Amino acid sequence: MFPTILLHILIFLYGTIIGSFLNVCICRIPKKENIVTVRSHCVSCGYQLKWYDLVPLFSYLALGGKCRRCGGKISVQYPLVEALNGGLYLLVFWRYGPGIDSLLYCFLFSALIVLSVIDFRTYEIPLGVNLFILTLGLIRVVTDLSEWFSHGIGLLSVSIPLLLLYLATKGRGIGGGDVKLMAAAGLLLGWKLNLLGFLLGCILGSVIHVCRMKMAGEGRVLAMGPYLAMGIAVSVIWGEQMIAWYLSFTGLN
Repeated sequence: MFPTILLHILIFLYGTIIGSFLNVCICRIPKKENIVTVRSHCVSCGYQLKWYDLVPLFSYLALGGKCRRCGGKISVQYPLVEALNGGLYLLVFWRYGPGIDSLLYCFLFSALIVLSVIDFRTYEIPLGVNLFILTLGLIRVVTDLSEWFSHGIGLLSVSIPLLLLYLATKGRGIGGGDVKLMAAAGLLLGWKLNLLGFLLGCILGSVIHVCRMKMAGEGRVLAMGPYLAMGIAVSVIWGEQMIAWYLSFTGLN
């Protein structure tokens, strides 16, 4: 029991460390800043953070959510992203156990967090994030050659209809980043899970955004990336069970 608990703690901590790097990506990618060479600093006073200011979750709590030098407020985004990434890593490990699947899906979830926050703020999914997911998909094909056809169909099954919609509406009906996201995710997940993820994302987007329009006065234009990301995440964790239930319910299995 103790080794299992310790392993889960380590996985969570590892996820929070990666989550700290995700915050760097979220803040710098839209500004076209280097995410590697530029040292972390306070956005208010420019104070270069020390290593003890960068301990995931703990540093935010120890500092009371304020900069050590100027007392400027630190966004709650930082601990939330760190904790979310750690929790998602635990969820993936619970679902898939140790192995290449868990590694790829953990990286996928991290990429989904980055693109979700950036798209929510800027209405744009960075190309680099989609290329990263595409790379994960290529690795998945190599490690799952017996299912190469499913992955290949996944690359096209959702993205081609979305591409046609994008061309027909000149980008008003769907964003180009969303098209690329579903292509990259499809290569990684295969066509069944990718199609389910897309459908779930559309449902979540419709319900949540309508609620936001009524409760928060949001406009009709929505960033689709976060909802597609949520749909993909649900499909990764529970997609196989959902598909099996549907097939048994309809008598198609």
